Amino acid sequence: MSNDKRGPLAADRLESAPRRPASLWKNAVTRDQERQAKRMAVLLTAADMFLARGSHRVAMTDIADELGITKPALYNYFSSKDDLLVECFRQSNQVIIEQLDRIERSAGPGLEKLRAIIRAYARLITVDYGSVMIRLEDRDLPDILRNEVRGYKRAIDARVRATIEGGIADGSILPCDVKLATFAIMGALNWIGQWFRSDGPYSVDRIGDEYADRLTKGLAKN
Repeated sequence: MSNDKRGPLAADRLESAPRRPASLWKNAVTRDQERQAKRMAVLLTAADMFLARGSHRVAMTDIADELGITKPALYNYFSSKDDLLVECFRQSNQVIIEQLDRIERSAGPGLEKLRAIIRAYARLITVDYGSVMIRLEDRDLPDILRNEVRGYKRAIDARVRATIEGGIADGSILPCDVKLATFAIMGALNWIGQWFRSDGPYSVDRIGDEYADRLTKGLAKN
């Protein structure tokens, strides 16, 4: 006996309905993948240009010229420069939050997690989207978008505060003013993006290790 719970008419229609050729579905998927790849290429190019010149000195025409496409073609991916700029911030935030989530899930005392955050953050803000969060200005964005971006920054600070509080609770970090400690750590880390050069004398790993050691020395209980 059939277990098909569809009515006979519905079953007949489904059985007799023409099947979409697999090649058409594959082509649709491929087109979507290609569009996403092109969109990411636009984002990376725009982020590089914003970081190199300052977002206020880069127009959509400049980005289109750099990509070798027309301005109308660029608008197929982003409706405005503000739309493009805030998406750069979103991508930057996503990269940072993914690392914070990974560290938060790891085993170990709060002090070690804080050091891991410092190392990871130092690395992230020197490459691609990571540096967008601390080097690009958000003041020229419309209020709703500026508030969104500043919300990302507050959320990152809150995660660092929570890690310090966790370290105090587990005994690995000395009792302290958590807010001031977070300001000191994040202020020092964010400044890396202003002076770091990939061809400079300090590697990202060395910077991360040095900052992790120096910025937590006064917080470590032992």
